[in-house]
Amino acid sequence: MHNVDYPKILGIGNALVDIMTLLRDESILQEFGLPKGSMTLVDRELSEEMQEKTNGFEKKITTGGSVANAMNGVANLGVPCGFVGSVAEDDMGRFFESKLEENRIEPFLKKMDTRTGRAVALITPDGERTFGTYLGAAVDMGADDIDPKVFEGFDYFLIEGYLVQNYALILEAARKAKAAGLKVALDLASYNIVEANLEVLNDLVDNYVDILFANEEEAKAFTDKEPEDALDAIASRCDIAVVKVGSKGAFIKQGTSKWHIPAKGNKVVDTTGAGDFFAAGMLAGISKGYEMEKAGHLGALLAGRIIGVVGAQLDAEAWNEIKAAEADL
Repeated sequence: MHNVDYPKILGIGNALVDIMTLLRDESILQEFGLPKGSMTLVDRELSEEMQEKTNGFEKKITTGGSVANAMNGVANLGVPCGFVGSVAEDDMGRFFESKLEENRIEPFLKKMDTRTGRAVALITPDGERTFGTYLGAAVDMGADDIDPKVFEGFDYFLIEGYLVQNYALILEAARKAKAAGLKVALDLASYNIVEANLEVLNDLVDNYVDILFANEEEAKAFTDKEPEDALDAIASRCDIAVVKVGSKGAFIKQGTSKWHIPAKGNKVVDTTGAGDFFAAGMLAGISKGYEMEKAGHLGALLAGRIIGVVGAQLDAEAWNEIKAAEADL
């Protein structure tokens, strides 16, 4: 159950349905010209072709979208949360909304006339995932759709880095969240998106962002520095900087205090959601009043669990184990 006394976390992001597809080799990536490990935007036609070409492969359909994944983690840690996004009035849209409600995530969903966005996640045998994403209804949300009322009662606002491609929306959302007194967190998206949108990201970070999450490649794209130097550069511009370095864990810096959080976890089956779940654990920990280092360990605990399964969903048994481990942090 949620503890209603914890500060509440609201997320905004692309509302997507993930079609997780286990590949036998990398030939499909080459066939579609997708750089391994990247997130490439595709149109509806190509998305359907990718789904057809992988028909005989093992698939799993889950809710996706970076921040929707993170809110799922937050909710399962007992912290009240909500999600802002847009879907269509179709089966995938209804599936997405029902999953939010099932996970006790308050839905603030705009209904659009297109098709609900979907990400075909192609997972190679080494666990690396490559996305061909058809955004569909997810990108139909505009700056005018951000109702200041959605921020009422929330304390933290997590913005998905992929939204930077709709910069009027992302800036308006950040501005309204700050005006409503929320702390703003931004999770940077795929290094190629960071490189293409540096100007908007710089504006966001310098004017609105309190907490910034980035992985090694994203941090390099954003600062042109290696992880620890990138951490220092980011921390000089916002309150809390987090640079995730895969199997080497993560670095956190706030003011002059710096922590290294070792990675936790098991065999890597699929890296989908690792960064999202790190952000979820850390923000939930901050909401619960944990010291920064302990909040980081909770992030690492979640990330370490999610890489052991296909997709970005854990079952009830896994969550019970996580809660038991959380008590010992």
